[in-house]
Amino acid sequence: MLTPQRHQIIINILNEQETAKIQELVDATGASEATIRRDLSQLENDNKLKRVHGGASVLHQKSEELSIPEKSTKHLDQKQLIARFAASLIREDDCIFLDAGTTTYQMIPYLKDRNITVVTNGLSLLEALMEYKVQTYLTGGFVKYKTKALVGQGAYQTLSQYRFDKCFLGVNGVHPNHGYTTPDPEEAFIKQSALSQSQEAYVLGDASKLNEVTFAKIADLSQAQFITNETQQERVSPYQEKTTVKVVTS
Repeated sequence: MLTPQRHQIIINILNEQETAKIQELVDATGASEATIRRDLSQLENDNKLKRVHGGASVLHQKSEELSIPEKSTKHLDQKQLIARFAASLIREDDCIFLDAGTTTYQMIPYLKDRNITVVTNGLSLLEALMEYKVQTYLTGGFVKYKTKALVGQGAYQTLSQYRFDKCFLGVNGVHPNHGYTTPDPEEAFIKQSALSQSQEAYVLGDASKLNEVTFAKIADLSQAQFITNETQQERVSPYQEKTTVKVVTS
């Protein structure tokens, strides 16, 4: 079977069932496992699919954006692992920015009794920040109903008044060539602004975010350090070539 035919079979299977194991693709094409692995690598480089442990999955739609309730339960253990490590990077007296992400939300319990100042554009973070008595400033701006993020001119004007020791940003996609992305350009602009006003910038992304690309670019990989739970070296190495990657395992 010619390579283009195998590639089309793989794409068709993923379109039908969203994910597929390597063995399924071997059975469907009659090719060897090594050949299928090469096919998946090529198709991932061409932004036709995303490799996952033991197989592949379809790429998300470029403008797809889930609500906070929809996102908050996905990959929760991994998010908590990443969040705990991220919080450990914060020093006493730091002024930090936490954006309106579900992974940044998981950092909040680790900020209790810390002498720090938080600025956020996330309404969904506010109640937890108050519960743990974290000194907090909330930006102004327009409220996005899906992500509870404050965006727009009001949010930007508030942010422009501050300078941060560190910022911690959530993303929808992280890609070796396309950098950090999110579905909404307005939310991307706020993330860009916080990043540019921080001495150190960190992007938090569980393994499901790797090799994903969504509509609006936030920054190149080199503009922020990347914290993830992905342990497969073949998936991590393209990112390590372009930025500092902190892999959290426990």
